[in-house]
Amino acid sequence: MRVLAHGLGGRADLPVPVWLAQYAAALVLVVSFFMLARFWTVPRLQEPYRGRPLPTGLQRLVDAPAFRLGLRLLGLAGLMLIILVAALGTGSSATNPAPTWLFVWFWVGILPLSLLFGPVMRALNPLRLLTRGIVRLRGRPGHGDARPMPEWLGYWPAAAGLVVFTWLELVWRNPDRPVNVLSFILLYCLVQLSAAAAYGERWYAYGDAFEVYSTLVGRLSPFGRRPEDGRLVLRNPLAGLASVPVAPGMMAVICVLLGSTAFDGLSRTLWWKGLSDRTGGVAYVLLGTAGLLGMIVLITGAYLAATRQNPWARRGQKVPVERRFVHSLLPIAVGYTVAHYFSLVVFQGQAGYLLASDPLGRGWDLFGTAGQQINYRVVTTGVIAIVQVAAILTGHVVGVFIAHDRAIADYSRSRHRLRAQYPLLVVMVTYTLGGIALLLGA
Repeated sequence: MRVLAHGLGGRADLPVPVWLAQYAAALVLVVSFFMLARFWTVPRLQEPYRGRPLPTGLQRLVDAPAFRLGLRLLGLAGLMLIILVAALGTGSSATNPAPTWLFVWFWVGILPLSLLFGPVMRALNPLRLLTRGIVRLRGRPGHGDARPMPEWLGYWPAAAGLVVFTWLELVWRNPDRPVNVLSFILLYCLVQLSAAAAYGERWYAYGDAFEVYSTLVGRLSPFGRRPEDGRLVLRNPLAGLASVPVAPGMMAVICVLLGSTAFDGLSRTLWWKGLSDRTGGVAYVLLGTAGLLGMIVLITGAYLAATRQNPWARRGQKVPVERRFVHSLLPIAVGYTVAHYFSLVVFQGQAGYLLASDPLGRGWDLFGTAGQQINYRVVTTGVIAIVQVAAILTGHVVGVFIAHDRAIADYSRSRHRLRAQYPLLVVMVTYTLGGIALLLGA
């Protein structure tokens, strides 16, 4: 059994022809754009920290040192558990739950948890706890010897980490073998702890791929924190996107998320399967690597081409225009992630608790689920196909909203606002058509 068999919906499962779904989605985007141009004339999503303060009691609980320590101890326990099960359990993902825990429960679970509660990985990150423990053992709790991070580095380490993880997930021949899961986790932790030893705990906010991803998605959470006083507020989730950092590497992080899901769709097409089936060994890995990087470059190039047609790009501004509008791609990335991983969570996610009854393959039945099989009747393939199309379309419509609001904030003249958005609209329509084709056109 291979854990990473994403998406089960296809052309035959959609109630309408794929071409009709594509045209309908493109029409919705175009109509939404012109409706916004007509009726949305003032910026409404540029105050990410404005909202209703949450009860003081809840604030005290969330900020309590014991609560924060408890969350990170929970994260550390989860990390140690998956390492032990991957190391001591069976050598197959059919009987070892560690691959499902990593690729489904952890990786995919970051998205809904962060959408609901904000940057959960920052709160749960066990590597932060380990770094603090190491610093105290060394007798330098003040981090005074930590080097400042170079300003140019920004979020590039997180983008590189996401490329490595998605490469393992989508390119490597047997990513769901427990030994590969164990090797990745140990190597990743070693790299992160070494970097934190040099730059201090601040490294994780920029260099930990999973924490950066969680924090980025958390911008869409209804919960935010005011920077001036740290007060938790209930806010408009879309307004939170205005706080997406414009530091170097942030655009790369989002484009890696988009490009990797695009390659996931491409790799499930009959054309790609026919191509990859004719290769093996090193050639197979090289082909997959080229495909993954090629899709990331294609997504990035299309976005850069669109934004650099923007009049704002020729004003000599300190912040490049592509960074000003990159937050409009985040809802699209979220939509693609939901579309690509929905069926994986619904079906393969069941294995995470079914196999947990006997995590080491010793014949145990700790939770009474040993021997039970995945229920593939939980949801039909037709429902999966509809969810996929709806997720992609919703992500793009929200992206149009976000880009329009930023254009209003940046331009005083309506003519410039429209000129700024036309190329982006073309790119978003193209992304929509291509995304639906890759997911359902196979």
